[in-house]
Parts: sequence; C-alpha cells; structure tokens
Amino acid sequence: MKIIRWLLGRLILILNFIFAPKKLKRDADLQQKIDQETQNLQLFQYQACPFCVKVRRAIRRQSLHIKLVDAKQENNRKQLSELGGQVKVPCLRIEENNEVTWMYESSDIIKYLENKFS
Repeated sequence: MKIIRWLLGRLILILNFIFAPKKLKRDADLQQKIDQETQNLQLFQYQACPFCVKVRRAIRRQSLHIKLVDAKQENNRKQLSELGGQVKVPCLRIEENNEVTWMYESSDIIKYLENKFS
C-alpha cells in the first residue's frame, strides 16, 4: 500500500507540474498590496496530498504568495496539532487583528481565498 501511495503521489506531482495553471496578472501596486495581506497566511500541507495540490493550484491561479509549511516535519506537525486542534491537511492558518483562525477543508480554503482576493 505504501508503494501505491508513493507512486500516486509522484504521479500527482508530475501532472501538477506539467499542467500548472497560469498565474493571474495584476497591476504592480495591487499585487504588492495583496502580497502584504498574504504575509499573515500559512498553508500547512503535504507535498503529494491531492487536496493540498488543489489548494496550491488555486493559490498559483490567483498569484498569491502564501507561505507553505510542510506538516510532515515534527515541529510543524506539533504546531498544527496543538494550536490548530487536529493534524489534518490542508490547513490555512489565518492571522487577522491579532487573532488566529485555522481553516481546514480544501474547498473552504479556496472559497475563502477567492472571496478575499478576487
């Protein structure tokens, strides 16, 4: 089973690389403003997780610069568990007005990003 999951993960990564979505082109001032807003966002993810790939593709499509955090690393996994409440990816850490929210579910994350940055 591990071999099958590993092979499928690599296949997902290869297809994602080949068929990467085009980035949205914005005015430089608007892009800089959006970049400042995304500084307080972090996506906890696994590289080959299909749901994480789905979110990363949406991030790329919108030309967002969101920090990607590898949830397989022990300290990141611990942070996700203790502060986020569960070890589940993808998870978007949103820090607004000194308040932190942890958003799970790829569709919810994509909807949030589309509403906030489109």
